[in-house]
Amino acid sequence: MNHSQLKEKALKKQSVREEYEALEPEFSLLREMLKARNDAGLSQADVAERMGTKPPAITRLESSLTSGGHSPSVATLKKYAEAVGCHLEIKFVH
Repeated sequence: MNHSQLKEKALKKQSVREEYEALEPEFSLLREMLKARNDAGLSQADVAERMGTKPPAITRLESSLTSGGHSPSVATLKKYAEAVGCHLEIKFVH
């Protein structure tokens, strides 16, 4: 069974689907962060250097968004954005 098939099967369960949908903001943020880093042509090590930290910290930051565990601070997200040549914009949308 490949990843797509496993995901499809799991999402048929209402409880799994609800949890998955609840994580959409984190998944969306992670997609934006990875896109910005890739568009800038930077590795995690490059971003870490620009942020004044070590590469494992960037790995933890990016992976924390998919675990639903630790949420990064706005200050950390701002530093990340600046490191990849972007600015952070946070919105409430109706």
